[in-house]
Amino acid sequence: MQDYIVRLDQVGMDDIEQVGGKNASLGEMISELSGAGVKVPGGFATTASAFRDFLKYNKLDQKISETLAQLDPEDVNALAATGSQVRQWILETPFPAALDKAIEKAYSDMGGHDDLAVAIRSSATAEDLPDASFAGQQETFLNIRGLDNIKAAIHEVFASLYNDRAISYRVHHGFEHHEVALSAGVQRMVRSETGASGVMFTLDTESGFQHVVFITSAYGLGETVVQGAVNPDEFYVYKPTLRQDAPAILRRSMGSKAIKMVYGAEGTTHSAVETVSVPVEERMKFSINDDDVQSLAKIAMIIEQHYGRPMDIEWAKDGDDGELYIVQARPETVKSRDKTTVIERYLLTETGNVLLEGRSIGHRIGSGPVRIVENLSDMDKIQPGDVLVTDMTDPDWEPVMKRSSAIITNRGGRTCHAAIIARELGIPAIVGCGDATERLTDGQEVTVSCAEGDTGRAYEGRLDFEHQTNKVDSMPPLPFDIMMNVGNPDRAFDFQSLPNAGVGLARLEFIINRMIGIHPKALIEFDQQEDGLKRTIERRIAGYASPIEFYVAKLVEGISTLAAAFYPKKVIVRMSDFKSNEYGHLIGGAAYEAHEENPMLGFRGASRYIAESFRQCFELECRALKQVRDVMKLTNVEVMIPFVRTVGEAKQVVDLLAENGLNRGENGLRVIMMCEIPSNALLADQFLEYFDGFSIGSNDLTQLTLGLDRDSGVIAHLFDERNDAVRKLLAMAIEACKAQGKYIGICGQGPSDHPDLAKWLMEQGISSVSLNPDSVLDTWFFLANEDNPAH
Repeated sequence: MQDYIVRLDQVGMDDIEQVGGKNASLGEMISELSGAGVKVPGGFATTASAFRDFLKYNKLDQKISETLAQLDPEDVNALAATGSQVRQWILETPFPAALDKAIEKAYSDMGGHDDLAVAIRSSATAEDLPDASFAGQQETFLNIRGLDNIKAAIHEVFASLYNDRAISYRVHHGFEHHEVALSAGVQRMVRSETGASGVMFTLDTESGFQHVVFITSAYGLGETVVQGAVNPDEFYVYKPTLRQDAPAILRRSMGSKAIKMVYGAEGTTHSAVETVSVPVEERMKFSINDDDVQSLAKIAMIIEQHYGRPMDIEWAKDGDDGELYIVQARPETVKSRDKTTVIERYLLTETGNVLLEGRSIGHRIGSGPVRIVENLSDMDKIQPGDVLVTDMTDPDWEPVMKRSSAIITNRGGRTCHAAIIARELGIPAIVGCGDATERLTDGQEVTVSCAEGDTGRAYEGRLDFEHQTNKVDSMPPLPFDIMMNVGNPDRAFDFQSLPNAGVGLARLEFIINRMIGIHPKALIEFDQQEDGLKRTIERRIAGYASPIEFYVAKLVEGISTLAAAFYPKKVIVRMSDFKSNEYGHLIGGAAYEAHEENPMLGFRGASRYIAESFRQCFELECRALKQVRDVMKLTNVEVMIPFVRTVGEAKQVVDLLAENGLNRGENGLRVIMMCEIPSNALLADQFLEYFDGFSIGSNDLTQLTLGLDRDSGVIAHLFDERNDAVRKLLAMAIEACKAQGKYIGICGQGPSDHPDLAKWLMEQGISSVSLNPDSVLDTWFFLANEDNPAH
């Protein structure tokens, strides 16, 4: 009888063949990690022997094997019918008496009584192996109460080994059906129905970047997050600074969290839980606080260190005792298997009408006719190459998901099972679109792009795109550094895997535009705004303490994400360089920006920072940078000042930085100046008294040297950074910096567009060239060509 049941604290990772990966992992954590602060609810598990003896009972095993041997798993209708038949046989077959008694004794030993709520989870003996993600293949039952209901749930768990998705999965991953057994784990419930729960990964699920913990969270029981029924909050935490006990949250994204799963009236398999709406005021808050986020990340790192590999972890916060518990941990099986020496790039080569947006899964692009599927019974509608559009996919859909060229769902977050399966299948997916099934029509041709960052977009029609792969085992040496221009924090973890020497230009205005969207003055003077604008701003700043705290926090998140992605390499952050028309387009901006006929030559850069009307806004930027460098310990961040017209402005700005705690040289801080006005090159020695080097902005330098408006299409043909006059100024700037032993780089568009200009700059002895990510590899190989006279 003992052979049929074991307590969770009696098993570990050596017992996978007896209790499956999930239960073995729970036991391992209880026995090995409790002392390190990892809390796992206790319980017991049925063994593989119990399952196999149950199947031998009435010769069920022979019957099942014969039936499955005749099945064509590609025939979705036959798969559904066969799976249903097998599950029915299992449910109709009673447990052997010995197993029945063993369950009763284990429940009694657990202190079992009718009010004790337990979770009953499946654990397959071939599950959660590093090379086979069985995520969600079998059932989970929550809030089960009373012995009879527990036995019924274990029966259901046994039957779930023959779910359609599980049968199909085993066939496609080369597992023999009879080789896999099932263990049912019976575990005390965590009262997350009054708290929160979610999933976390010890790497970034999209890029495979291994220095972050990615956490999702929503109110109530965790199944809504796992299934993708809710759009959760998301957080990224940076492991290296968390180890130093520094604030390490890089990103916070608020999910809609419209529903939550709570305990139902009865603890049976059919009415143990129910889904209810979350009050609007609760949706507008983060479901866990920063302390919870950092604590969860620390727990995740302890678990990862113990297992020695990236992990996929389910967690729950008990609303009664406030404690954080781990209810599942398994190896992450998609990104950790990626061959990181191969860089894969998808790029849209034409633009189109955006039909809808959501969270992107993966970085690929797919196109095809829309096929709206309401439920599983319509699965056979999907033909190879269709774009599957539905309210919410779950692992039951796996047999049909692999036929699709792309997937779009109304609901779901980036850690739901559907997202995991989509990544594993290499299919682009956009989740959490809200109303995709209403906005798209059956048969409509669309292009699904997940190649543009966190936001996935569905475009009208079939758009052309490029798919490139580059193997980057090693790059040929160059006499200078190749850095990158990266403005979008969404892509930072992705871009860091390209060969690079850091970020030569991180544009703060990109962060302001993308992550904030509100004029800083409208936030500073929030109380003076009219009611309609106030409501708009309140929606945007939900979850943050105040309008000003929102602005600073979002700048910190954007900057720290870029800094962490490339650490310890330099990340040169250019302070905001919006023109008045661009600031005017931000929410609330029209009231604060004057109309200028040529904003490109107007109120921008250093002039703006030192002006009384903008100084407060600039001070918020300084506050954010100081937080990233001094508090979060990301001292690889350097400051760059754009558009400094006079030497007098240079002195004023550097003094203003110092007033705000950003002193040159302090804590290793370098302050770089954009060299983009002819006066900067002509008076380089004087400007360099106040700065630690130059970064050449070839776009503005060309515009102002040749006297042309780069926004004007009429004279666009004259715009060329390789013009002799421009080169003369470039040479002067390079020479002045080299003479003083100071940094000299270029971050303008020129070298990205013209590899021959990059080669000329190399010959001049420039320190670094900062390129757009999509031109790094091509330019690098061009410059390293052995036929190059420079070598």
